[in-house]
Amino acid sequence: MPVFNRFLTIECPSRLEIAADGRYPAFRVAFSADGEIPFPQVIVRASGRETLINGEAIVGSEEASGRWHYQALVPAGSAAAERLDLQLEGCRRAEIQQAGGGDWIKTFAEVRLEHAGTEAGSARHGQAGSAGHGGAAEGAARTGAKQRLASAGIQPARSNGAEVKIYFGIHKHMHQPYYDTTNPDYWDGEKDEIFGSRGGNYTDFVPAAVRQYRDGGLAHGGLSTSWSGTLIEQLERCAELGRCGGRFSGWNQALREMASAKTALGNPRLAFSAFGFYHPLMPLIPHRDIVRNIRWHRELIQRVFGAEASRVLFPPETAFHVRMIPALVEAGIEAVIYDSIHRFRACKDYPYAGIEEGMLPPNPADQTNPPVDDWLQLHNIWAASKISPSLLRPEYVGYEDADGRLHKLIAIPAERYIGNEDARGGFGALQYPDVLGQLYQQILDTGAFDPKHPPFFLLHSDGDNHGGGADSYYHHNTSQLIDWLKRDPRFELTTAEDYLQRFPPDPTQVIHIEPGSWAGADNGDPQFMKWFSCYDQPYSPDLNSWAVLTAFQDQVHTLEDSQPEHPALAEAIRLLLTAETSCYWYWTGQTGWDQQVTNAANLGLSRIGKAVDDLVSAGKDQRGPTIFPPWVTPENPGGKRWGQGSLLDAPREARLHSFVADCSGLKRVELVLRTEAGEQRLPMQDHGPYPSQTGATLRAHYLTAELPVGAGDLRYYIEAEDQRGNLARGSLERIFLA
Repeated sequence: MPVFNRFLTIECPSRLEIAADGRYPAFRVAFSADGEIPFPQVIVRASGRETLINGEAIVGSEEASGRWHYQALVPAGSAAAERLDLQLEGCRRAEIQQAGGGDWIKTFAEVRLEHAGTEAGSARHGQAGSAGHGGAAEGAARTGAKQRLASAGIQPARSNGAEVKIYFGIHKHMHQPYYDTTNPDYWDGEKDEIFGSRGGNYTDFVPAAVRQYRDGGLAHGGLSTSWSGTLIEQLERCAELGRCGGRFSGWNQALREMASAKTALGNPRLAFSAFGFYHPLMPLIPHRDIVRNIRWHRELIQRVFGAEASRVLFPPETAFHVRMIPALVEAGIEAVIYDSIHRFRACKDYPYAGIEEGMLPPNPADQTNPPVDDWLQLHNIWAASKISPSLLRPEYVGYEDADGRLHKLIAIPAERYIGNEDARGGFGALQYPDVLGQLYQQILDTGAFDPKHPPFFLLHSDGDNHGGGADSYYHHNTSQLIDWLKRDPRFELTTAEDYLQRFPPDPTQVIHIEPGSWAGADNGDPQFMKWFSCYDQPYSPDLNSWAVLTAFQDQVHTLEDSQPEHPALAEAIRLLLTAETSCYWYWTGQTGWDQQVTNAANLGLSRIGKAVDDLVSAGKDQRGPTIFPPWVTPENPGGKRWGQGSLLDAPREARLHSFVADCSGLKRVELVLRTEAGEQRLPMQDHGPYPSQTGATLRAHYLTAELPVGAGDLRYYIEAEDQRGNLARGSLERIFLA
């Protein structure tokens, strides 16, 4: 029986004073309900980041009337935002495994953040009012009504004579890095616990979900899943050595068996996505290393799961940049998954949501796509900015290189906000009928339906973390999803391969996508700043690792080009690709992680350093310098930059940065600028090897160049020459200089 039906009141500060550094004090949230809530929780969101409060952190008590009161303490924190968004929710059933979407009730509130000393900030902290004031009672009623419509079996509408339908897919990502770059077999009690707690995720959870799609009669139903090579190799050693109490003996059996299941079109229901073997941040590594990562991974998938890896790539961290496209095409990739917000932000009229979006305004150089007029603000879900349903479909995306050649492939959107909510537990945490119904209604209201290219997007999340990796997601919630889909033909779960076969995108229509990753990486900004932490400080552990890695790449690739059969090369390549694992930048400030790239590079150089030195001494270096992809500060010159809880005007003066390495020494490094007025070359200033605090044997040189103020829409690349006259040219980049 239901435990409670609605929230009654919410009490929290209406305003909080924040310090100059953006920190806000701890505060209490109190709320009441018409019955006991077995699983209450409070989610606090600011600038795209969220804090979850549940379990023993929420204290409840019952009144004689049967009303229940709850209190939770929200810890102090910091936010570069003007408000905190609160989401309160609870399940109406005590047996959470049996809960469906209609059993989860949500309500919302906000707390304004004011700087101390302002008129609003010095006012007494107010309290939020009744939950029924535009909140739980009203919202739950709307949600319930829509869910009852879905459960009653409504029929699809028609637009311009065609039946309107929304297609979506599900993607689950599985990964564990090597915890020691120099010893892939490193293991301890912590690793035993990490892997052991994910026993079902790495064995039979995914096959169980796919089996339900098949047995439930979903003709095109399935899911895609990405498995890093480092995870697979560690699971194989777990099975061989009996680690985790023998939990992983025969770990891949259920996955191998389900890999043979086919959709109505003969495509795999369980698609092992193409991926980077070592989980590299692909926008920031060289072309050849992208190709090798994908090819090695493809061979591993075939061996371990007995299935061919998909030609659809899930890039690690959903990190995509158009400069990756030539390497992806060479590796046999036909389509790449990207985070949808970077397509929205690349439109000319994008309705930037301000500081709450968690990213700076788009750079105008990326806003090259035509405007759209179907912007939608999602409700009953955290969505910090508006989305466009008409853009949620596969399209061709292109990259033009410095020689004017166009490279293109298909790009498949993974919807940022709906995927984020799905990651919290599937049906229940995400009320599919309501949220997807909002997209459906917007398509009808705007007439944006294209029957040749109907909406299709993925719900992407980690498959072994949080609610989206729970047993209930793959089992009970999957069955609830199937039951809903069978009653509501407006929506269809499909694999990407089936969709592309039925509705291929038009190859003559090529769009641009802003760089960036998914929200889990500090909101996935276009500059990938999650992997450039402390870049504006005198010393950055992240920049140190990139400088070390760039120098190591140059040594390995130089030897590979001249002596591909060298006996130490295979070990050096493996150390290099291991060092490119994105996790070693993700946890900046922890010595164990900050040291990993240097450890791998130092070991690799001890194996091949003499061979490279001998090659250089003999005058046999035939390869140009290694150029790290450049970054610009401020990110949007003449636009906006981050302030304390605000956006400030960014200076028009901007600086470009990069690392360049060459085993024969650098002769010159130039920045080549292209505008409508023509081409201009600027010498870059060489600051010498980047200073290291990790004992690195070798580091790339750190170079900068001042960009011309007011140059407008600019294309540029770096050209470098070594002391032997070997040339190298970086990728063609874009930026708008106001």
